[in-house]
Amino acid sequence: QVQLVESGGGLVQAGGSLRLSCAASGRTFSIYAMAWFRQAPGKEREFVGGIRWSSGFTNVADSVLGRFTISKDNAKNTLYLQMNSLKPDDTAAYYCAASKSLPIGNRPRQYDYWGQGTQVTVSS
Repeated sequence: QVQLVESGGGLVQAGGSLRLSCAASGRTFSIYAMAWFRQAPGKEREFVGGIRWSSGFTNVADSVLGRFTISKDNAKNTLYLQMNSLKPDDTAAYYCAASKSLPIGNRPRQYDYWGQGTQVTVSS
């Protein structure tokens, strides 16, 4: 099993920045890819971006390209999401996910482990 714990969410004004963290523990050697998803009230869970755990190759959604950056620290088993130029439309619960297989999937069902989520609220 792998446990994922997100942190770093909060309230920020439009144009501001936040950095989310996701600490992984347990059988982390089984992780091949990790990703961030988000879900706003009444909407489906949406892929934000992902990263291959060994190579660091990243893939981000068009909606956040140029504003959000995904990175990792293998030594700390931690995934990050740097969010800049935040917009009210970015308001959502953000979830960290881990997969035991490649490639970087953009569908929730492709991921085996999930964190509890952290709320990001962007005010206008």
